[in-house]
Amino acid sequence: MVGEDAIKNGECTDIYFRRVVEVMERDGINPHVAMEVTAAALPDPWGVFCGLDDVINLLEDLPVDVDAMPEGSVFSRNEPVLRISGRYRDFAVYETAILGFLCHASGVASAAAHIRLAAGGRPVFSFGSRRQHPAIAAMIERAAWIGGADAASNTCAPDGIPLAGTMPHAFIMCYPEQEDAWLAFAQGAGPEVPRIMLADTFSDEADEAVRAAACGATAVRLDTPRSRRGDMRAIIEEVRWELDVNGYPDVKIFLSGGLTRAEVAAYRDVADAFGVGGAIANAPVIDFAMDIVEMKGRPYAKRGKRSSTKQVYDLPGGRRLVLPARTPAPKGAVPLLAPCIKNGVALVRPKMEDARERVLSRLSTLAGED
Repeated sequence: MVGEDAIKNGECTDIYFRRVVEVMERDGINPHVAMEVTAAALPDPWGVFCGLDDVINLLEDLPVDVDAMPEGSVFSRNEPVLRISGRYRDFAVYETAILGFLCHASGVASAAAHIRLAAGGRPVFSFGSRRQHPAIAAMIERAAWIGGADAASNTCAPDGIPLAGTMPHAFIMCYPEQEDAWLAFAQGAGPEVPRIMLADTFSDEADEAVRAAACGATAVRLDTPRSRRGDMRAIIEEVRWELDVNGYPDVKIFLSGGLTRAEVAAYRDVADAFGVGGAIANAPVIDFAMDIVEMKGRPYAKRGKRSSTKQVYDLPGGRRLVLPARTPAPKGAVPLLAPCIKNGVALVRPKMEDARERVLSRLSTLAGED
């Protein structure tokens, strides 16, 4: 595993950065540039900007200025989310890590936000850290929570993120009968632990759900293997029916097991909560690129890129506008890119609580764009 010191020292980089920096040092080339991070395409109409905290920790103490959207901002394609200004050789080797921080975390946060919208108000829990290397579990859970997940399963989630979980099938299988396991959990788990019990280990889900409810379940979790699902909606409806007619109308149905965003949307009227794994943790990364847009204070860009530093504005009515940074702001417009580092000194420390609130405050207005 790559250690934090190696990343901080610029040792985790693409080899071509090292090679060209050596050549530029030999030739005495080190121009002052401005580089912007943008995505020319997105998996969805909008994304959630995440990972800024790591970028600030990486670049502070370097002779650079950094401006960025606040973490948790909603962005669209071709909108710059971050800008770095300084002499190129002073930060060239950090491009690999910068993009890695932003691409991955923003992909997870974006997926979580879209799935939260798909759930239509039902709780969504991040259950997918096991789909990624454990060294980045905290990043996965942080990004998922910022994006709108209601809780996370991994015990290494950053402080402040609620933890949620049910029980593994192995727990059920280690007891002589399912009832032995359910009763043991009901009696032995801490009082703060919800009594959510698996109801699909050996037999029919409706049968196990009623039996688990009789053992004290406040919710039953359906994690039915895809090879056994058939009509999953019909299974959920049957479980609900049998719980109701057997006197357990207050027992909820918790759905998990490789759920996609489309499945969350399809079952939100019959399930009470969702545990989502790979659809959040394995989300497509945001394909950010980092490109020079000014050289020595003058607009300068390669083919296919827009030159000049830019500002992104929120306009009245919810519209967005991207303008050259030196263009006067329209009346009533709110600029989104703000200073984060000045001459190597960090000016802000993003808080995940603020980033999450920023996402949640925008979701209601984005429902029609999903």
